[in-house]
Amino acid sequence: MATPVHFASLRTLLEERRAGLREEIHANDASALAPVNLLAAHDVADRKDVAGQVLATDLQGAEVQRDVDELAQVEAALLRLDAGTYGDCVDCGNVIAPARLRVQPAAPRCTPCQVVAESRRR
Repeated sequence: MATPVHFASLRTLLEERRAGLREEIHANDASALAPVNLLAAHDVADRKDVAGQVLATDLQGAEVQRDVDELAQVEAALLRLDAGTYGDCVDCGNVIAPARLRVQPAAPRCTPCQVVAESRRR
């Protein structure tokens, strides 16, 4: 079972991750708007250039979405910490293994419930 000291160190990890994700999202938003990243129609040499630009834009969008999703998970974990429910599985209510929380501090579920949740997504 995790102790208050463990929760304090996990809170620090979550807060640091939140700050890092916010910086990454902000940087990606700024770079997406930067004119240097946009190819004007007359600058495109061939279809490979267009395809490369589309791929880069799609990849950047996927990275931003991944960061936004992770930020939401981190924020939810911090709310659970404040509410006193952090470390309890949101599905079954059992305690999440401290080792799991050390590896994935924003984890909302115990390992068995996470396996079930992932199998439902498929």
